[in-house]
Amino acid sequence: MPHDMNNDPASVRAFFGGKADTWDSKYPDDTPAYQAGVAELGLRAGQSALDAGCGTGRALPALRAAVGPHGTVIGADLTPEMLRAAVRAGRDSAALLVEADAARLPLRDGCLDAVFAAGLVHHLPDPAAGLREFARVCRPGARLALFHPIGRAPLAARRGHRLSDDDVRAEPNLRPLLAATGWRLTEYDDAEERYLALAVRLGE
Repeated sequence: MPHDMNNDPASVRAFFGGKADTWDSKYPDDTPAYQAGVAELGLRAGQSALDAGCGTGRALPALRAAVGPHGTVIGADLTPEMLRAAVRAGRDSAALLVEADAARLPLRDGCLDAVFAAGLVHHLPDPAAGLREFARVCRPGARLALFHPIGRAPLAARRGHRLSDDDVRAEPNLRPLLAATGWRLTEYDDAEERYLALAVRLGE
């Protein structure tokens, strides 16, 4: 998403809605990276996980495989066109798909063991509100994975941008933001081949 575009829900929906039909074909080789990112959550059979900003649902089959047939997988996205693309790809068989704003999830408090969020946090109009909402729906000890299939530097280069010091995904910004919203950053990897920030939900 261009960095000069507003991150309000209507702009986000319009931007991603127009790209939904060709999203998977544009990034056909990302599935193994998504599978590896999901594996970092350490999910067990029977647990519950949310893919926040699930897009076309590339993480959903890996999440389903991790929690097994008796676990719960929910894919939430703001953009209906992305959810329709997930259905066309057959990924609705792995999860319950919900059209929802990541900052206002239709889930009860403390119901999740994990949240996977790929390429999402920097698109939120208020990242703190989104992270706080993730904390609300997670039980203490739950894990959060903020993910992208390539690192920040190559992604910026791909889009003709330079990295910004105020990028919410940068560790000096993200660590205190997570701490203020109910999380503790446990791992940070911003390499050429992926971006992954893992955090644990605070609480007893």
